[in-house]
Amino acid sequence: MRKHIIKALVLIILSIVVFGCGAGNSNKLGSTSEILLTSAAGDKLAEQANVAFKKGNAEGNVISVFPDQKKQTIAGIGSSITESSAFVLAHLDKEKRHEVMKKIFSEEGANFSLTRTHIGACDFCVKGKYSYVAEADTELKDFTIAEDLKGFKQSEYSGIKDESYDLLPMIKEALAIKQTQQDSELRIISSAWTAPYWMKDIGKWYIPGAPENNWQGTGGKLKDEYVATYADYLVKYLKAYKAEGVDIWGITPVNEPHGNNGQWESMNFSPETQNEFIKKYLGPKLKAEGYENTKLFIFDQNRDGLEDWANVIFADQETAQYVDGAAVHWYESTNKVYEDVFERVHAKYPDQSIIHTEGCIDDLGKDAPGGVTDPEGYKESNWFENDEFWWSKSATDWAYSVTWQGVKVEDHPMYIPVHRYARNIIVSIDHWLEGWIDWNMVLDQDGGPNHVGNFCGAPIMIDTASQDVYYTPIYYVLAQFSKTIRPGDIAVETHQQLIDLGNDDLHACATLNSANILSIQVLNTTEEPILYKLQIGDQFAELEIAANAVQTVRISL
Repeated sequence: MRKHIIKALVLIILSIVVFGCGAGNSNKLGSTSEILLTSAAGDKLAEQANVAFKKGNAEGNVISVFPDQKKQTIAGIGSSITESSAFVLAHLDKEKRHEVMKKIFSEEGANFSLTRTHIGACDFCVKGKYSYVAEADTELKDFTIAEDLKGFKQSEYSGIKDESYDLLPMIKEALAIKQTQQDSELRIISSAWTAPYWMKDIGKWYIPGAPENNWQGTGGKLKDEYVATYADYLVKYLKAYKAEGVDIWGITPVNEPHGNNGQWESMNFSPETQNEFIKKYLGPKLKAEGYENTKLFIFDQNRDGLEDWANVIFADQETAQYVDGAAVHWYESTNKVYEDVFERVHAKYPDQSIIHTEGCIDDLGKDAPGGVTDPEGYKESNWFENDEFWWSKSATDWAYSVTWQGVKVEDHPMYIPVHRYARNIIVSIDHWLEGWIDWNMVLDQDGGPNHVGNFCGAPIMIDTASQDVYYTPIYYVLAQFSKTIRPGDIAVETHQQLIDLGNDDLHACATLNSANILSIQVLNTTEEPILYKLQIGDQFAELEIAANAVQTVRISL
């Protein structure tokens, strides 16, 4: 018996010496457990051969991951549910529509866990300019979300297959798909583009064209007598959706409070006025009505402006008690991520979350003036069923409109759509972002409908006449991230040593799940394969990422 006990103790000691006991840094890793690739060459979540780890310190181009250095908890990855998306899907036969929805929300599909929707009208509505109350209803007695349920009549819109389908039915279908699977959570963030027009000083939904020296002010602001009413309006929305079986996970006071040049529904707040609105009205109202667990995110506009808003609202302890973080968009630059802003805000306010709530390929199909020429074929809007468009320097955006004041054209070069998505997600997660949401998840072959002509790209685009469904490369990249970065995962520290590469050639982030599976996301923006080493603790593996590609490397620690 003593011999057996001694032998067992020796084995235990040897195991500790050889394999270690840390959370991944000194365990013998063996090999990767899964490698996925989506690339310009046509790979779509393609499985690659696993590679072995060996002991030692890597040299050359190295991505180092530190599983023990845990950072923020992930809220999820996803795309948005809009009236325009519902309208496009209403053109499909119900069975085909359900197939598309499963490709978005099921575990076999992209399995999106985070989504956003609009409260009242936004630009991606078929007709827009609506709210949930009539002008004379100052006490909100007849508040109704019927607009989100009314559907689209075949007599008015040709090609409609399901007249009952609309924004709220689309949300319910997504939730129903989630409820049939083990990984069932779908977190919904709701944003109003504006208060009902009669609550604002301009008395209109928006005023096109920017007044001189006031380019941000064309959405108007709340009248003093309706500030409290607007808080009631937002809470009534939460109640109405809950009555329909839809719990809203998070809310923002308004979309893009700086304004949008009066192009579509909008409403202005400054950091100071939004601070007062939350502190005196919306925060207390949410708590009083039992919605204190609904997450409240401030701002909801471009990343570069986050710090100014945080220094007003997060710094006010009376307001901060009601606030869970900030929502940001990406439109201030087609290539910058503003991770330095994230780092400074997190350092000052570590308990506040940062969620990306909107980003898309904006102004789809518009030429770039000033001597910039579009690639051959782009003039004819060849983004539909043309993967090459999404993997080439083919996209422009609103920066080229010289009427926009304050725009730095140098921050808006033509860009590769997939790179913009993957770079933004990877670098953001590596710098404290907790969740990332794309804009419309489904649009038609033109990038609409949009009641003001602001056509944009979407992960899924559908020819409403032929019912042809095109899953763009953006869909597959988002699906790769979503399937391997799940709610509750923890971001971990990474470092990069790039010897013969440029700063934008290779990007990486890493997350760790509850099963101790480490997921490393890697982007190669170059036109050549890149050899790199993946260092974890005192071991490393030698890997190659294909040209123009997004790679996910998964390791069981």
